[in-house]
Amino acid sequence: MARTKEFDTHDVLDKAVHLFWCKGYNGASMQEVVDELDLSRSSIYDTFGDKHQLYIEALKKYRRDMTGLVVETLRASADAKAGIKAIFDSNIHACLNDHANKGCFMVNSAVELGPHDPEIAALVKQNMHDMEAAFAETIERGQAAGQIASTHDAKALARFLFNNITGMWVASKSGIDKQGLEDIMHIALSVI
Repeated sequence: MARTKEFDTHDVLDKAVHLFWCKGYNGASMQEVVDELDLSRSSIYDTFGDKHQLYIEALKKYRRDMTGLVVETLRASADAKAGIKAIFDSNIHACLNDHANKGCFMVNSAVELGPHDPEIAALVKQNMHDMEAAFAETIERGQAAGQIASTHDAKALARFLFNNITGMWVASKSGIDKQGLEDIMHIALSVI
């Protein structure tokens, strides 16, 4: 008879996101995974497979939560430019309150594992595609409503905005201050 799980997978994934976000894949030993998740190795292996698969599940959860929030915010914004500014403001706030200097889990994964791990690279690429598509959709809506100039192609602007947001996270890990982040935002928004 199979044993029932005595833990909430959602809670375990939250803990895994936190651990891998703070330490990265290579920085978190399997013993730290066991300790952080407060599960036995056998429970982790039975539920998630190995450490790599747990990392992938944690990154997928982060993507659902964070990218989902960005897409939802952009789609719900009646004023396209205000919606885009809200995303920048939210990221600036998060960067400035990232006292553990974690950065962005997706950006960290792209840099640490993306060049060597096809599964991680595919997740990062899909995330980039989804973010750019949400920005492009918002920009096109704003261009049609006269809120955003039609000087530039919506997809090109979307890539530019997404690149600036990911760049803010990299700069944040390097110690950029509030004024520097706001400068990035103001210049980025001036293009639209």
